[in-house]
Amino acid sequence: MKLSGNTILITGGNAGIGLAFAERFIKTGNKVIVCGRRKEVLQNVKEKFPSLITRVCDLANEAERVALFDWVTSNYPDVNVLINNAGIQQRFNVLKADAKNDWSYFNKEIITNLEAPIQLSMLFAPFFATKEEATIINVTSGLAFTPFVIAPIYSATKAALHSFTMSLRHQLSDTSVEVIEVAPPAVNTDLGGTGLHMSGEPLDAFADGIFKGLAEGKTEIGYGTSVERLRMSRDEIDDYVEKMYQATKNLIE
Repeated sequence: MKLSGNTILITGGNAGIGLAFAERFIKTGNKVIVCGRRKEVLQNVKEKFPSLITRVCDLANEAERVALFDWVTSNYPDVNVLINNAGIQQRFNVLKADAKNDWSYFNKEIITNLEAPIQLSMLFAPFFATKEEATIINVTSGLAFTPFVIAPIYSATKAALHSFTMSLRHQLSDTSVEVIEVAPPAVNTDLGGTGLHMSGEPLDAFADGIFKGLAEGKTEIGYGTSVERLRMSRDEIDDYVEKMYQATKNLIE
């Protein structure tokens, strides 16, 4: 994709990976729109990056997703890039989880990580297909390929989004819409809770690495440890997942 002259919508762009992407796209000459659930957080990032366009939106709500699409395409009809970045991660032991009385807690992870990016992709794809150049970027995870056992729903939603992204890329291959998958490793953000990813890749180094991949025209971009996991054999995946589980299972016991 071209790295300048775009109008870009980034979901979950008010913090972490999304904000790091927004900062870089602003610096390379793009109009950037970010959405998030918390108005005060959006106001703070707007103060830091005055050119940033912000929109409060709860992606777990279908009506708000449709309203976001209508608002963006009506007010910024030049929009030609969608980055589905918003996501949540919950770690839990299935033997201790209350799936009867607290299903909404777990279902929100499915809706935010999978249902929302699928619907937004399907909303924007026909709109983008009328443009000379357009891009949909879905942010999955290295965990789409090697599941993190103590975050089972997160891993499953990212695996499903990876599969959807592959199908989307093929379906749009005869159009002007490029489909890119970004599969991060653990990155030092507040995903899942403050401090859980402190040992992850530095955020700025990760974002710079992804931008290098975009500049090189890659359609599937990993970074750090996720690069090798994207191409592991099934036996390698089984070994990797088992080792990771043994190293982390005490966190949910």
